[in-house]
Amino acid sequence: MLERGDKVLVTGASGFIGSALTRALIADGRQVVVMLEPGVDLRNLEGLEVERLSGDIRDAAAVRAAISGCRAAFHVAALYRFWARHSEAFYEINVGGTRNVLEAARAAGTERVVFTSTVGTLGLDGAGGGRAADETCYPDVSHLFGSYKRSKYVAEHEVLRAAAEGLPISIVLPTFPLGPGDRAPTPTGRLVLDFLNGRVPGYVDTVLNVVHVDDVARGHILALEHGGQGRSYILGGENLSLKGLLSELAAATGLREPALRVPRAASLAVAWLSETVEGRVLRHHPAVPLEAARMSTTRMAFDDARARGELGYAPRPAVKAIEESARWFVENDYVSEGRRSKIVWRNGGAR
Repeated sequence: MLERGDKVLVTGASGFIGSALTRALIADGRQVVVMLEPGVDLRNLEGLEVERLSGDIRDAAAVRAAISGCRAAFHVAALYRFWARHSEAFYEINVGGTRNVLEAARAAGTERVVFTSTVGTLGLDGAGGGRAADETCYPDVSHLFGSYKRSKYVAEHEVLRAAAEGLPISIVLPTFPLGPGDRAPTPTGRLVLDFLNGRVPGYVDTVLNVVHVDDVARGHILALEHGGQGRSYILGGENLSLKGLLSELAAATGLREPALRVPRAASLAVAWLSETVEGRVLRHHPAVPLEAARMSTTRMAFDDARARGELGYAPRPAVKAIEESARWFVENDYVSEGRRSKIVWRNGGAR
């Protein structure tokens, strides 16, 4: 169990999940060391009393310096996107960076490590038949679409290798986090933002597991304190259809709900064209990455019973995550003035 004043490292602390975790640790009285990539956006850390160290996760010496003297470490940093001009960056950061953290933790005698992976590394065959996937569902590797999933899958195996060799570590698998502080925004928050800006003309028949980012942060701490050696835990919330999620957004904001159901084939065709022309020919980020389209057309229902039973994990209702995410984007000027003027919040409050 962590005590007040214990020194803890968080990599990726300026990001969406990392900053939520940092706030939770500070609220619990921990002394937090954050390792920050040079030039990264630091607004999520404003007003937080943390020890800041500048360094690239790919720099083994910088990682060793950051973890020195820390009782525990949370490795959250990752390249989380569905397209990059140079795909090798996914492996350099997500795999190479993870190996640096594992080796530094072993050398420093760190008592406990939590590695942030993704439910994208799990198999979803059961979810397609109406059964939610859990930690025991292994994937067909040919279904690990895109460099993000593949690199995280490889990184997980580096973590499991380290656990088998004795490093005290657990793995957490966030599902579809929403909430305040999604500055990038992440691919998950992009869906909410696109709805708010009127860029979601329709929906596909799919399922997503929605969870509040602050519950994901609390799940990390629970995994550190109660997680099994080399054991993985899904940190999820509620399984919602995409239509249901958009309905909740419409109810929360008073904006019109998309009524057009888009066939899966049409969605994939648009993404393929976008990635081919914008990504490969024009060499800039495609408006609709193919990996994102493949995920959006896959039923991603998950069962987080293991985390609830073994860790005491208890996430709040998904509707709270959805509404707080929408409010944050509006209040932080991510939404056009024309669209903001049409919003009538379900529970009142500023536009």
